Amino acid sequence: MGVCLSLPRLTGNEPLSILPLSSQPEESVGRAHYKLCDRLKLEKKQRRMCRRDPANILKRGFKETAFLYAVSSAGLTHAMAKACSAGRMERCTCDEAPDLENRKAWQWGGCGDNLKYSNKFVKDFLGKRSNKDLRARVDMHNTNVGMKVIKAGVETTCKCHGVSGSCTVQTCWRQLSPFHEIGKQLKQRYETSLKVGSSTNEATGEGEISQSRPQQPPPGPSNDPIPRTMDLLHIDDSPSFCVPSKFSPGTSARKCYKDKNCNVICCDRGHNTQSRVVTRPCQCQVRWCCYVECKQCTQKEEVYTCKG
Repeated sequence: MGVCLSLPRLTGNEPLSILPLSSQPEESVGRAHYKLCDRLKLEKKQRRMCRRDPANILKRGFKETAFLYAVSSAGLTHAMAKACSAGRMERCTCDEAPDLENRKAWQWGGCGDNLKYSNKFVKDFLGKRSNKDLRARVDMHNTNVGMKVIKAGVETTCKCHGVSGSCTVQTCWRQLSPFHEIGKQLKQRYETSLKVGSSTNEATGEGEISQSRPQQPPPGPSNDPIPRTMDLLHIDDSPSFCVPSKFSPGTSARKCYKDKNCNVICCDRGHNTQSRVVTRPCQCQVRWCCYVECKQCTQKEEVYTCKG
């Protein structure tokens, strides 16, 4: 039988609330930004960096902003669905398999991830936003893309029951894809994000979204607030993140991994290689009772950082 644990109720002041998913005034966002940096488990240097950067990128409609909307809503949806099926929430349980009572679902392992509840929760948590301006409609579209990618990744998992592993009885339930797979899909959509603009419908006098890529199908009717697409949408061209600006500190001295991402992160400027000797705990063992005993191992490693 599953044990339900009580978790604090969301109040709207959690870290997610200062992301672009909210529409707070700029001054309020600034104060919330400072509070968030203080709440996060950061070192002193990280906290200073956090407080120094007011997240200017979120004020513009870049494709990076579109990705943040999508991955934030997807992450919350995924986490809530998993928490329900694991019995960590008071107000929801698993999305049990067909014809299985909840107790039997726990017993037979047919407890699916509760996507229905998590979708409703996320929509209620984010609330309704005005769709009168282009930015709000694009933001809501990208939020919905994140939730739709989660839904599209639902798979059916089955478990066999019977003597000696025979499959005389089979229990099936719905399960979400691992979140790293969701992240890969959203990253691909980030790479192919569509730039959109606004135009006025002469018949209604209302603004509607128009896509900039000619090979894409034209927008829907004037009463359709967004194009019918699973692509992420952005309004502004992204700035260069290679050099310092109000949107980015640049990538000079940024740590990278040779043969993996140095060319991309360093913007083809090349990288420096430094050798250093580090000492780390190793060969750890649990001793009775009750502590962990480790040896100290010294090894030489190379660190790669981007050139200026």
